[in-house]
Amino acid sequence: MTMPEAGEDQLHQFLADSANRTVDLTTAMARCTKALGLRHSVAYLADIQQRHLVPLTDVTATLPIDDSLAGWTYRTQSLRVEPADSGAMVAWFPLLDGAERLGVLAVHSPSLTAASLNRGKALATLVAMMVTSRRTFKDSYVQRTRTERMQLPSEMLRAFLPPRTIGNTRVVSTAVLEPAYEIGGDAFDHALTETTLHATVLDAMGHDLASGLTSALSLAACRNARRVGAELPELAQTVDDALAQWLPNQFCTGVLAQLDLASGVLRWYNCGHPAPLLIRDQRLIEGALERDADPPLGLPSLLGDRGRTIHEVTLRPGDRVLLYTDGVTEARTHDGELFGLQRFADYVIRATAAGELAPESLRRLIHSILDAETSRLRDDATIMLVEWQPRTQ
Repeated sequence: MTMPEAGEDQLHQFLADSANRTVDLTTAMARCTKALGLRHSVAYLADIQQRHLVPLTDVTATLPIDDSLAGWTYRTQSLRVEPADSGAMVAWFPLLDGAERLGVLAVHSPSLTAASLNRGKALATLVAMMVTSRRTFKDSYVQRTRTERMQLPSEMLRAFLPPRTIGNTRVVSTAVLEPAYEIGGDAFDHALTETTLHATVLDAMGHDLASGLTSALSLAACRNARRVGAELPELAQTVDDALAQWLPNQFCTGVLAQLDLASGVLRWYNCGHPAPLLIRDQRLIEGALERDADPPLGLPSLLGDRGRTIHEVTLRPGDRVLLYTDGVTEARTHDGELFGLQRFADYVIRATAAGELAPESLRRLIHSILDAETSRLRDDATIMLVEWQPRTQ
């Protein structure tokens, strides 16, 4: 029988000690690092716009995601090693909560061996779990990952948003939303069951607190119906009824979609919203998901007796579906031209061809839109990318 190494035994003792469950993250990290026989570690979290990696302590500086080895680890979700000024070695590990990128972990060690790298990976897993379990009630994490004050509608909507990225071995769904601190009516939601990915993108009319309330209520209604097993018709009806009851003068456009993870069958409602895009074999399939749109959510009276229309298509392995709001295509380039559908699709196609991970593709895409604008975005811009990649037998 193989006996555990000293570091592993100390780690077991740390995890078994109930007193460690309530210590602050910095203390917990220091104890875990010592238990694993590593010299020092520092956790960095990505800021809300994914431009910087911010340390959770003040012992070191913020790092740029686009121009640092730490950023390379974040962008690719891969290990990177470099020498430190002290003569030791630094290994950069991605911090992941499932499919979501939280940040990176720097592990300092006199030398790096297969054993120390394995321990560093174990530490990164533990730190990611600790961050995830605490960030919903620890304002210090939120404060460190913001670079300016958030407006009230944005504060409210962000409290309702899910993680940016979710996924499993068959699908990845990832989203970005800007302007990060001033969003008014855009929102997204995605969730997984054993068999299905649920995806929603909403755009409430206006850009004020009432718009944020409309999207927040719509998200809550979607989740309420979804969590009792509602199919698309009942889900959309729940949103219509909720808006009619609580915000009768408000409405929003949206796409409500469900993807069967085994078959690749995508079913969706288009409620007055821009049609989704389908990218297959590194090209945009023109008109593949264009259908006549139903009235926006909250305006069921315009439907008459016909009800909403469910659309359906079967995806192929590797297909990428883009849901978005019109703030994306109506953004302007430096020369004043509309960003447009084709430019939007071309960017994702090039990223796919380059082998970029879906979350990284959207991060770079939304930054290209923001950086091209001569001032702030004229409207909220939300993008959701769903990639179906089922396991091969």
